[in-house]
Amino acid sequence: MAFAVETKGITKRFGELTAVDNVDLTIEKGELFGLLGPNGAGKTTLISMLCTILEPTSGGGKVNGFDVAKQADAVRKSIGIVFQDPSLDDELTGWENLDFHAELYGISGAQKKADTENALKLVELWDKKDELVKHYSGGMKRRLEIARGLMHAPAVLFLDEPTLGLDPQTRHHIWDYAKKMNREKKVTIVLTTHYIEEADALCNRVAIIDRGKIVACDAPSKLKRKGESLEDVFLRLTGKEIRRESGGGFIDKFRMRMRARNR
Repeated sequence: MAFAVETKGITKRFGELTAVDNVDLTIEKGELFGLLGPNGAGKTTLISMLCTILEPTSGGGKVNGFDVAKQADAVRKSIGIVFQDPSLDDELTGWENLDFHAELYGISGAQKKADTENALKLVELWDKKDELVKHYSGGMKRRLEIARGLMHAPAVLFLDEPTLGLDPQTRHHIWDYAKKMNREKKVTIVLTTHYIEEADALCNRVAIIDRGKIVACDAPSKLKRKGESLEDVFLRLTGKEIRRESGGGFIDKFRMRMRARNR
């Protein structure tokens, strides 16, 4: 069976730190898949390897049938990404941001115009298309980033904390967009989130990663014991203590050590 995402022993080390540790994972085509974990657990590092931003230290993976190390260009052409941190050009309009992205992917002429219009309408930003992005709200920017991620009709869309810091109304709208893309366009979606109820409501399956390893992977309903919520499952498997790592976790700690050595 051909998978949308497949990894075998994929590992990423930063010096002495192992951020992702020998992970085997398969995600079926058309699946809406959640990746959960505490701060510093390895979620973003795993996504970064699958998106070819980082190279695996050992092991490997395939996305849409292409090897992430040997066929990086083919992987990039077949994926869309909504990053955890904003990556739009605030000095361009909504339309100009998408127009520029389309050019990068070789979409031109009438097709580019149609794709840009359809993407803006999907995320309900058509009436704001000529407004500079620096005047957009946080929720509008996230919606525009989702539109940009869909411009080139990706087979797999990676959403890294897409609703972080958004109000409940905007979060629910983004959930609706994700479900619509998955259902109507058959886009495989890989979602990382700290909102456990988000994964429970959206995902066919979730994987819980902790200290670089997958500690559970199944449908939310199958992971829950009687009377448990998915958050209860998460805490049972990863513990209740507050982690010292914040944000990038292992990567942040590695950078701090490198800076200290270079002083």
